[in-house]
Amino acid sequence: MSLLKRIEKTSQAPAPTGPRPPTTPAPPSPPVDIQRRQAPAAPHDAYSELKTRIQRKIVAELDPKLDLTKQDQVRKSIEDMFNAFLAQEEVVLARAERMRLFDEIVSEVLGLGPLEKLLADPTIDEIMVNGPRNIYIERHGKIEKVPILFDSNAHVMRIVDRIVSPLGRRIDESQPYVDARLLDGSRVNVIIPPLSLVGPTITIRKFAKKPFTIDDMVKNATFTSEYVQFCKACVEAKLNIVISGGTGSGKTTQLNLLSGFIPDGERILTIENAAELQLRQEHVISLESRPPNIEGRGEVSMRDLVVNALRMRPDRIIVGECRSGEALDMLQAMNTGHEGSMTTVHANSSRDAVHRLETMVLMAGVDLPLRAIREQIAGAVDLIIQIARMRDGTRKIVEVTEVQGMEGDVIVTQEIFKFEYAGVKDGMVLGKLKPTGIRPKFMEKIEAANIFLPPQVFGVDPRLFQ
Repeated sequence: MSLLKRIEKTSQAPAPTGPRPPTTPAPPSPPVDIQRRQAPAAPHDAYSELKTRIQRKIVAELDPKLDLTKQDQVRKSIEDMFNAFLAQEEVVLARAERMRLFDEIVSEVLGLGPLEKLLADPTIDEIMVNGPRNIYIERHGKIEKVPILFDSNAHVMRIVDRIVSPLGRRIDESQPYVDARLLDGSRVNVIIPPLSLVGPTITIRKFAKKPFTIDDMVKNATFTSEYVQFCKACVEAKLNIVISGGTGSGKTTQLNLLSGFIPDGERILTIENAAELQLRQEHVISLESRPPNIEGRGEVSMRDLVVNALRMRPDRIIVGECRSGEALDMLQAMNTGHEGSMTTVHANSSRDAVHRLETMVLMAGVDLPLRAIREQIAGAVDLIIQIARMRDGTRKIVEVTEVQGMEGDVIVTQEIFKFEYAGVKDGMVLGKLKPTGIRPKFMEKIEAANIFLPPQVFGVDPRLFQ
């Protein structure tokens, strides 16, 4: 007998026996508005009711002294209580239903509830919870709705608390939005009512369990082997690099890849709002900003961390993302001996990235003339890498631009690589990142580090040098 039929059978009362009392005729009922009749309860309600009862009983009886980090031991305890409860209730379930119910309860008790299945799916790049009833995912660059539901807004909030509490973050009406991260480094943003009108909203940008490698990116045509050879030389020669792109374009992934070229033996400081960078060097210090507490005190901003990092004897400073006034301190660090530093900004082109840096420096509240700001940018930044998310969902490097200096009041830039668009075939964007044939002026810095790139990296025929 299936779960639903069993629950319906046990919930029916026995029919009364003996003569029935006389009844008075009921008054005629008003016409029924068919459109206003409520739909019958969904069959899923019986399943949800059983799951809720078992879950509450397990949470109430679970030994509080159990070490939740020992997943196997806790899972065994939950399984014993689960089987005992089903036997007590005399609920008969098919094997598939039983396994599904058990997995969902374990996810609720130990994990992130309905999100666990989505987090375990390696093909999903992003998870978007728009209230309890509308959950979307991004898979291969396309957004689709999934048939997974939360029970209520309170259910969503329980999962939110489970995400932010271990990080020392809080979310309530006085602080209705927060940036956080999962244990695997995936980025999480949460915003709740009254700011969100659809209920608690969760956005999770997943990080691949197996980080992307350079070979993966070349195979996926994100960039070319010539670009890799060029960037490796730039990082090793300690050029200051800004990675620019839109939301979800892959800036953090690109920053992780470039940081892999940093030689061992250097002291690296990373500064982020929510720690996402996954550097593999041994000597890495990761710093994370902190929001104000419930009394509005104790905030440590990105700018505070950048200023403090200058006193920690770094060889390189990597800022996960410049969003505000910390851009000024980052530029000053690049200009005062912390060469080889890297950061990311939100911009649609390399030229826009320069303007964005100007705007963020003005947000620092320092009264500087625009020419002085541009001189800081021109003196600090050597290279801007522009990455874009294409219409087919793929990410590609579209511009690699050198910042050459100032001419009058204008920052002069020059493209070294540019993506050549070749149309669309079967829904996929065609094209390739190609060198422009121009040799950058900072090649002197690269060669001073005893690194010599072949002419073909820049699209120059080597026979011209014979």
